[in-house]
Amino acid sequence: MSRYVLLARHGHHGEVGHVLSGRSAIALDAQGHAEAAALARHLAGQDVTRLCASPRTRTQQTAAAVAATHRIAVETIAALDEVDFGRFTGVSFEALADDPDWRRWNEARGEARCPGGETMAEAVARAVGFVSAAGDGVTVCVSHCDVIRGVVAHYLGLPLARIFSLGCDPGSVTTLRLEGKGAVLVSLNERPLLDRGDGLRRG
Repeated sequence: MSRYVLLARHGHHGEVGHVLSGRSAIALDAQGHAEAAALARHLAGQDVTRLCASPRTRTQQTAAAVAATHRIAVETIAALDEVDFGRFTGVSFEALADDPDWRRWNEARGEARCPGGETMAEAVARAVGFVSAAGDGVTVCVSHCDVIRGVVAHYLGLPLARIFSLGCDPGSVTTLRLEGKGAVLVSLNERPLLDRGDGLRRG
């Protein structure tokens, strides 16, 4: 039987693009809830075997929309958690732009450690460890942008410095078909269409 892992990013929240939320408790905003509903509709035709999510509020809310459609429980998986950004957490990107540690982190994603946090390699290793052990069928993993891009980079053999070339929008789905110890990238950054009833339109 085939093994598919669908890596879904949580929906939008008020800090996207402005603040490095990290492991904060921020919740989805109205757009994010609409994106979660769109994700649930998008996956309605899938025979989801397992539904997993990072411990963060925004991923749990996104997964809950899918769970309601599929009548399946959400499993909270620590390995899918956001990168531990340490002291960068909760800081605006504008403020981070002048931080030499932040510049080093972005220039050396493969080696640099967030002050008081983890390295990108550590975050990717835990996520890949979970993904690689997925069972038969379709496993949906609701996680975070850098974690998803890091998992994809791992399976494509890309250095972590290249993750910025991989799209991962809020509410998007990236699909992997696992084959032995590797994986085939089936789709990247697929963005479910919002319904008119959601009251929101994609820009």
